[in-house]
Amino acid sequence: MTGARLQYRVARGKNDEIVEGPDDANVVVSVSLADAALDPSVAFMLGKLKNTGPSGPLFDALSSGEVAATLARLVAQAG
Repeated sequence: MTGARLQYRVARGKNDEIVEGPDDANVVVSVSLADAALDPSVAFMLGKLKNTGPSGPLFDALSSGEVAATLARLVAQAG
């Protein structure tokens, strides 16, 4: 991923997010708790998973499985 840092945000509700990753991340990945159960690549294509910053590092993280693993962990925390 060439050193890019990602921050993940899973929204449980308005002003209620589970956040993992550095505040100065290159890419911020956001998804609602309800949509976090979808395959992340599908969620991205449907516009349910969004990112700010360059898309290249996000695509790398999607293909490596990093996004799926991180979102699964955050959903479990929300449990």
